Amino acid sequence: MKRILSVFAILLALTFAFGSCAPKQQFITIATGGTAGTYFPLGGAMAEIWQAEIPGMNASAQATGASVANVNLLKENNVDVIFVQNDIAYYAVNGLEMFAGNAFPDMRGFATLYQETCQLIALASSGINSVADLRGKRVAVGAAGSGVEANARQIMEAAGISYADITVQYLSFAEAAANLKDGNVDAAFLTAGYPTSAVQDIAASKAIVLVPLSQTIISALIAKYPFYTQQVVPANTYNGVGADVQTVAVKAMLAISSRLENSVVEKMASTLFASGERLTAAHRQGANITIPNAQDGMSLPLHPGAERYYAAKR
Repeated sequence: MKRILSVFAILLALTFAFGSCAPKQQFITIATGGTAGTYFPLGGAMAEIWQAEIPGMNASAQATGASVANVNLLKENNVDVIFVQNDIAYYAVNGLEMFAGNAFPDMRGFATLYQETCQLIALASSGINSVADLRGKRVAVGAAGSGVEANARQIMEAAGISYADITVQYLSFAEAAANLKDGNVDAAFLTAGYPTSAVQDIAASKAIVLVPLSQTIISALIAKYPFYTQQVVPANTYNGVGADVQTVAVKAMLAISSRLENSVVEKMASTLFASGERLTAAHRQGANITIPNAQDGMSLPLHPGAERYYAAKR
């Protein structure tokens, strides 16, 4: 009996010893955006990278309503990492715009990623060739209260146009694309890294115009909202758009929960920035996700784990 107990005690000790060496399980949920945008494929790639490269990590990505919805998901502790425009992150942490009276000061920055281009797409048959031409037209401005909608409103404001001058349609990327193809709207605002699959989809079946912003509009926007930068969409980015188009951009970024441990965030950063080829395979904007660019346009206080990682790379 003593021998049996002794063997049992040894087995139990070995179980505890090996069990203590097992990596701690860490569940990470990434909030991306609509399936027709840029966040979704990149978020899926990030989930695959973190799950494959970090022992014990179980990472998944989910489609969402993008920036504003993602901030609320993070605030409610329903996700751990979010894609968000840097302007929306700034509004959220400071309680401005759609977050007036509902600030989220505990959100932390992880990395800025790439330029998110504000794209105004019109059907060639609509006669829209400038922002001024939107007057009297049916215009998709993004989902109500979304980052795209804020960009659309601010761009039109800089051109002296308000919602009273257009027929407003609150539509997501995918909804706007479907309605443009069906001729139910004349133009749509999108904010995403180019090429955007929703725009490619429209251009495959319809003649489109990528409407340029005048230098006057761009200067007015940047003067009032300094998170905007000037951006050029190169010729032939989309089928039928044969010339460079001048517009503006904000910055896509990753924000994270302050609850995440510093060591976990450091591992997430090191594996992410070591996986450039996998990110680029998911979307060409992945090529712009680099350490030198990771703090450009950062509109949030950095998470201490991210700060420690960047400090070690200087």
